[in-house]
Amino acid sequence: MRLSRLLAADRSTPHGLANFDSTTVFVRATASYLRGEEFPALGLVHPKLTAATPLLNRLPRRVRTSAYTWGGANEGTPPGRLGDVDVEAFRRWVTERYPARGYPAVLIGSSNGAAVFLAALLGIPWLPQTFLVPVRRSLHPDAIREDAAWGARHAGPFLAANPDVALHQMHDPNQDRLMVRRLAYFRTKSRRLGEAYEEFLGTVLEPGGTVVTVECGYEWPAVDLGDRHTYQVGGLGGLAPREYYDGSERIARFLAARGADRRTWDTPDPDGTVPEAEWGFDPALREDVERLADERGYEVRRLSFDDPRELSAFVADCYRRRYAERGRPSGRLLVQSFALVEPWWTLRTGSVPYWAAFNTRPDVRRLESYLDGTRPYDDVRATLFSHGVESAGFAPASRWRAALDRARERSGFVGVDPAAYPYDVETLVRYHADLPDEIRARRAHPPPLSFERFDALAADLAAAGPVEWRDG
Repeated sequence: MRLSRLLAADRSTPHGLANFDSTTVFVRATASYLRGEEFPALGLVHPKLTAATPLLNRLPRRVRTSAYTWGGANEGTPPGRLGDVDVEAFRRWVTERYPARGYPAVLIGSSNGAAVFLAALLGIPWLPQTFLVPVRRSLHPDAIREDAAWGARHAGPFLAANPDVALHQMHDPNQDRLMVRRLAYFRTKSRRLGEAYEEFLGTVLEPGGTVVTVECGYEWPAVDLGDRHTYQVGGLGGLAPREYYDGSERIARFLAARGADRRTWDTPDPDGTVPEAEWGFDPALREDVERLADERGYEVRRLSFDDPRELSAFVADCYRRRYAERGRPSGRLLVQSFALVEPWWTLRTGSVPYWAAFNTRPDVRRLESYLDGTRPYDDVRATLFSHGVESAGFAPASRWRAALDRARERSGFVGVDPAAYPYDVETLVRYHADLPDEIRARRAHPPPLSFERFDALAADLAAAGPVEWRDG
């Protein structure tokens, strides 16, 4: 079996919804925790990969990198079937992951790894606004104008079939360089709750319960391709948004190292800024939440922040306070990178979670800033997501290791082969498999933090910024 096949599980999502994406992984991780289950191998890697794990990094690098390209292509929807993609089916798939029981609150909104750990702390579901529809096509990663024109030609049937979403087409020739050779990224943002989410809230939200909107205000320059369709070059990571459009020395070095025939990208001029495709929040959804809350008597709270990484410190501080209230030690930090999240083992080992959005220098600098500004940790461990390319702005393993050394006693990686990173395909399994051995402490899973207590705690922590907590 080809490595690319091993990296993709049998399809368990509706037609058009990506299996291998941050949103779907975060939903699976949250739901697994609420079911009282561990979360191995992203909840989707083919079972045969587990047995083969110790051998994968011995494969030639070109084989490992091709797995990212072809593994993603295996998930792509043929462009001729875009009219058959139903985002309402995505929302129903989400609600079906969660145990059908009463909850005092539900999180709804931006995709965010820290939100997974917040949901676990409170024992409540998280319902995402953003989904990825990967679409098959073959194009050079630097052919950006051609990709935008391709999207404009093919998006019509999808938009007609899904009138309650905005389409944020995304193309990152830096971080997603391997994937975009065979895929177009159609990220969609729900502007309405839709029947499945409304039905779910009516079924599981306790009377007078609270809907918490998770609102990331992060924006990105984009090109307007028509009604509800924008085109974004690049994404959150190691480069500033304008670098993708205007060029920079490090982009020139990156392209030269890959033998490209250019030193800048030829991009359409952006028309303005929009909510960033993967992490940003479309405020139209909040308006629909408020409409439903008025009809049904729900409370609404808004958890808002300008950058997706700002929620990480807030959630970590929530855990430290919770552990202290229960008389538990709070000196162990577990940094979890992009999709490599494991809430069950985080709480089982008594670790404080900190989510790093990606593996770039801005991410490691934010971690350092957090560690320098908080009460020292005795033990700091980290996973590192490998994406198969030394992208401009990525931070080498040595840079991450130096940040972890701020720990007073112990530090190191979990499930990482530093010599293979960022081509470390084994980490997709080992981030979970190695965790019990690397962190041997065991704690009983605490009961969910009551929403009333969290309401007061969030207001207290938000007073220091940059996260805001307020009534809807």
